[in-house]
Amino acid sequence: MLECRELTVAYGQHRALDGVSLGIAPGEIVVILGANGAGKSTLLRAIAGLVPPAAASGIAIGGRPVAGLPPHEIVEAGLALVPEGRQLFGDLSVEENLLLGAYARRARAAERENLERVLALFPKLAERRAQVARTMSGGEQQMVAIGRALMSAPSVLMLDEPSLGLSPKLCTALFRTLAEVRRTGVGILLVEQNARQGLAIADRGYLLENGRIVGEGPAAALAQDPAVQKAYLGGAAATATGPEHAVERPSAQAAAPAVSAPPAAMPRFVPTPRADTLIPQSIDELARRAGEIQTEHVRAARGARATAAPIGAAHGIGTDTLSEALARIEAAAARARIREPEPKPRPASERGGASDADKGE
Repeated sequence: MLECRELTVAYGQHRALDGVSLGIAPGEIVVILGANGAGKSTLLRAIAGLVPPAAASGIAIGGRPVAGLPPHEIVEAGLALVPEGRQLFGDLSVEENLLLGAYARRARAAERENLERVLALFPKLAERRAQVARTMSGGEQQMVAIGRALMSAPSVLMLDEPSLGLSPKLCTALFRTLAEVRRTGVGILLVEQNARQGLAIADRGYLLENGRIVGEGPAAALAQDPAVQKAYLGGAAATATGPEHAVERPSAQAAAPAVSAPPAAMPRFVPTPRADTLIPQSIDELARRAGEIQTEHVRAARGARATAAPIGAAHGIGTDTLSEALARIEAAAARARIREPEPKPRPASERGGASDADKGE
């Protein structure tokens, strides 16, 4: 139904896709697994005609070549894309968004039948046909986006990260709905970041790395492959590691996608400088120096007391007299340290002088 052969897309000198070949049969779900930047979204956009492929690329829908055609003609050929982010008409109602999906000529004749089919597939949309799309929850908006794509009566439905931002409960309901869509005969090409649930409903899968297909096989075999488990499923989920469980890949290096590479070394932690490193001396050094200065003053006082006796004796001064003088000096110094208040000045009359009142007379 959908066949891509040597699909190549370049952005300037960078090749986002390099010789990708894949196929989807009617009523089949195919999942594309790959790390961020591997080219998954570019693959869907190139098939839908939103990105021009290289001249040698081959894309066919139902045997009809569509490579290089404008997007609206590719829709007429039977392809519908549900883009990442939904891209609804937020100010229009649910029903108006759905009816816009039937604008293609191939879908106009069966517009009402397709609408009833979509509303039966999503009963919640039937309850909210008149609700403005932007007022709905993320899961409900995703239902509208998928329903709008189905309104074009596609033979191939492509979805880019449909479960992004949805709760686990809504994701389960979404994938259950996709399984029901498959029963109608529509082929589904799925790019999904939830690799576990994507493989659970898919028939086959492809591994995309740096714009190249590096592995493919049945979804059940991919889910059991140790390399796929390590890269996309959070580690080994099964104990089988023998060659009978391996998926066919072009090279051994293909089993280690970019996401499994060890992370780059973290930058060395540089602590924020302390405040005391921004001045010539540390706080501890300043405190130590202040203590030393105080100790020097004490020693100087003691030294003066020790030398006072011989000096006084040489001048005929008694030791007791010197001791009393030193005691008075120390007492005065102690009062100065505790900042004792100075004695109040005596009145002028007591000092023997005239008061201001006396001077005025």
